Amino acid sequence: MFKKNNTSGTASLSVRTKKYWTRNWQLWIMLLPAMLYIFIFCYVPMYGIQLAFKDYSYATGITGGPFVGFKYFKQYFDSPMFFTTLRNTFILSFFSIIVGFPAPIILAMLINQIRNTKWKRVVQTTVYIPYFVSVVVLVSMINIMFRNDSGVIGNLLKSIGLVARDTNILGKESAFAPLYVLTGVWQSMGWNSIIYIAALSSVDTQLYDSCKIDGANRWQTMINIDLPAILPTVMILLIMNMGNVLNVGFDKVFLMQNSMNMGASQVISTYVYTVGIKSGQFSFGSAVGLFNTVVNFVFLIVTNYISKRSTGTGLM
Repeated sequence: MFKKNNTSGTASLSVRTKKYWTRNWQLWIMLLPAMLYIFIFCYVPMYGIQLAFKDYSYATGITGGPFVGFKYFKQYFDSPMFFTTLRNTFILSFFSIIVGFPAPIILAMLINQIRNTKWKRVVQTTVYIPYFVSVVVLVSMINIMFRNDSGVIGNLLKSIGLVARDTNILGKESAFAPLYVLTGVWQSMGWNSIIYIAALSSVDTQLYDSCKIDGANRWQTMINIDLPAILPTVMILLIMNMGNVLNVGFDKVFLMQNSMNMGASQVISTYVYTVGIKSGQFSFGSAVGLFNTVVNFVFLIVTNYISKRSTGTGLM
C-alpha cells in the first residue's frame, strides 16, 4: 500500500513538473543569460577568495601558497589606513544613500503630478540624459567647472563668499565628499526614478479623483496616495542599497583623486587597487576586499530583517 502511494505521488510530481516546464520554458530561456552572467562574474571569482587566507607567490599560484589564516586581515586592522579607508568609504556611502536615495522618489512623485503628457515626456527625457554621461566625461566636467583659475562654478562660489578666493576646491579634502555625492545624485537621479514612475503608473486613477473631491492638494495627494503605493518598492531598493553600503565605485573616486585630497578620497576600493595591484600584495588586497564584502552582507541581512519586522516587505 505504501509503495503504491509513493509511486502515485512520484508520478503526480513528474506530471506537475512537466506541465510547469511546458508552460514556462520560454521564461527560463529569457532568464538564462542573466543566470550565466551572475554565475561567471559573481560565483566563479569566489574561487579566488582563498587568496585572503594564503601567502600568495607567483611560483605556486593561487592554490599553492601556505595557509596563513587571518594574518592579512589582522595586518589590515592594525594598519594606519584601516580607520581612514573605512571612514572615507562609510562617509561617501552614507551620504550617497541619505541624499541620493530619496531624490528619485521625490522626482518620480513630482513627475507623476504633471498632467500634460508631452511636457511630462520632455521632463522625463531631460532628467534621464545625465545617466548616459560616462564617468570619465563627468569627472572631466567637474575638473573644468571647479578648476581653481577658470572654473565657472568654482568662481561663482568664490564670488558669493561660500569659498575663499585662494581655495583649490578640487584639492580641498572637505569638498571631496559633497562633490562626489551631489554629482552622483545629478547623474543617477533621473534614471533611478524610472522604477518608481512605473510603480506609480499602476495606481488606480479613481483614488486621485477621490482626493480632488475631498479637497486634497497635490502635496497631500503625494503623501497619502503616491507614497504608500510605492512603499514596498522603496523598501526593496533600500535593502539592496544597504547591501552595497561600503561598495563605493572605484572609477569615479579614482578619477577625482589627487595628492591634495587623498586624506578624504582613499576608500577601500582604491586602497585594494593600490596595495593589491600596484604593490603586488594580492593576498593582502584580497583580504581587504573580502572584509568589505562581509560588512556589506551583514548590512544587507540586518536591513532586510528590520524591513520584514516593520513593514512586512523584504527580499527573503
